[in-house]
Amino acid sequence: MRFDLIDLRLFLNILDTGSITHGAARANMSLPSASARLRGMEDALGVPLLERGRRGVESTATGDTLAHHARLVLGQIDRMQGELGEHQAGSKALIRLWTNTAAITEFLPAPVGLFLRDHPNVQIDLKERQSSETVKAVLTGAAEIGIISDAVEHGALQTLPFAVDKLVLVTSRDDPLGARRRVTLAEVADREFIGLSTGSALHAYLGERALLSGQPLSVRAHMRTFDSICCMVEQGAGIAIVPATAAKRYRGAPGIRTIELTDSWATRQLLICMRDLNALKRPEKALVRHLAGVEG
Repeated sequence: MRFDLIDLRLFLNILDTGSITHGAARANMSLPSASARLRGMEDALGVPLLERGRRGVESTATGDTLAHHARLVLGQIDRMQGELGEHQAGSKALIRLWTNTAAITEFLPAPVGLFLRDHPNVQIDLKERQSSETVKAVLTGAAEIGIISDAVEHGALQTLPFAVDKLVLVTSRDDPLGARRRVTLAEVADREFIGLSTGSALHAYLGERALLSGQPLSVRAHMRTFDSICCMVEQGAGIAIVPATAAKRYRGAPGIRTIELTDSWATRQLLICMRDLNALKRPEKALVRHLAGVEG
């Protein structure tokens, strides 16, 4: 049983894209060549690695085991190349950081900007994902570092506190809710909302919470930024749930009100997560300590 690095990278690309065709393209390989390599891996093991269905391919139990070890092996090689690359002039270390909506929009821009300023040989691949997806990515090695909500299980991952994210309701000044100081989502779930784009992690998170409260949210319009959401709310187009930090920026506007959400899930501790702080490469470890405000 001999799998080379090309085999392992190809297999992970197929899983990440959910398609042999797209996985081959990502690996810069022809489809016949990729299929032959995949068939060779399955023949060597004597069991299938993938299940093929209408929606693409998924790994079997054996495939899950191979993917786990492939990520460990390739991750170790990437770390080796990264540390060796630090000795090469002009090389840049790449850090894969996955995070939720609030962190990427409200809490990360300033500290990440400062870090990049002070570390010119570092690049950060920043992706917005739900916390549950981020946990899986860090556990499997698809990302080195994540920012997650403490509301999700993080298993064996190590964590450090990062920030407190409080969600609030915003309404126009003349909205009947404007006289309220506190509400729950269940009390306003029948109203029309202005929300973030459908691909955002926060949109998915609020959708899940609304379903748990018994009624899905009705979203009239999807905007790309919290400021644009607040602007729409100010005009009376609907109500919205946004981070308190975003609402605070807009608080000076005469036509908007902020109301506390008393649901327990509306206040979240954001955590920095990683598999093993001591096993991170120097730039990754430096970023974690910078975000956590830890010296050394």
